[in-house]
Amino acid sequence: MTDAIAIIGAGMAGASAARLLREAGHPVAVFDKGRGIGGRMATRRLPGGPSFDHGAQYMTARDPAFAADLAAMAASGAAAPWGEEGWWVGAPGMPEPVRHLLGPCSVTTGCTVSRLTREEGGWTLSDGDGRRLPGRFRSVLLTAPAPQAKALAGSAGAGWSALDAWLDRVRYAPCWTLMLSHEGGPAFAQTHRRDRDPAAPIAWIARDATKPGRSGGRETLVVHASPAWSRAHLEEERPAIAERLLAELRRMPGLALPPPGGLGEPHVHRWRYAMVEQALDEPCLWSPDLRLGVAGDGCLGGRVEAAYLSGRALAERVLADSDRAPET
Repeated sequence: MTDAIAIIGAGMAGASAARLLREAGHPVAVFDKGRGIGGRMATRRLPGGPSFDHGAQYMTARDPAFAADLAAMAASGAAAPWGEEGWWVGAPGMPEPVRHLLGPCSVTTGCTVSRLTREEGGWTLSDGDGRRLPGRFRSVLLTAPAPQAKALAGSAGAGWSALDAWLDRVRYAPCWTLMLSHEGGPAFAQTHRRDRDPAAPIAWIARDATKPGRSGGRETLVVHASPAWSRAHLEEERPAIAERLLAELRRMPGLALPPPGGLGEPHVHRWRYAMVEQALDEPCLWSPDLRLGVAGDGCLGGRVEAAYLSGRALAERVLADSDRAPET
């Protein structure tokens, strides 16, 4: 039986758990279906062009543990202040704080784990094509959004009867994101604009080129549609979404966009699980008998710090049970 621990999800929760477990001497293997690390702490870099922080926009710290790690990230250049007092962003992109926490951990990206199998001596993982992935793991930690964690836990048939009911309590809002670049002056003077009216089509606009470490010589805008608007248009095609959101931008007062010829090609991204609307209000979920756990912002709330604290809480539970062998 191996002592290795598998973590599904290379976002903030997975990275926080991985760092604590690695520092305690446990080998950790992290898997993520995305092309890179970070999860919703995401930066998209266009070939030869600008970059966009199209997921989480900034971080704040209230908990002493996260504040200490954020200070270490800032000292290493992985985070920098931006926007309002107490706001921090990754530098030169939003995934950098996650990269800082992961350190030398083994991370496999572009790998969709679709099945967990509980065998004598631990767990094995299979990918989307049904191929078994290398390794056997003492524990498995799920840090994907709750619906995905529920599906993965269900694939194991492990008999954790209360897990589905717990995860079904978590609710997310979707978000369509528009990414635009343009030449010339800024569309507005501030670093960002926010509209808290739930009926508004657009909830957030950021001038990404104002963030530390971003460059490219062009103005860049990241536009988050509101939850209500995103739900109403969730299954529409991307070109239609780009057209709709661009039209909404042009109707906004105080926003000076150049004419169509001055805009770069618009890009859109759909986040099905963008923001936690109803959290579990538990730091994490852990079965010491199965050695299977769940962490993420769905446990504590929709802030970057909440994901960090949830991952850390799950790692602490694992370490507290580290002297127990898995039952079969």
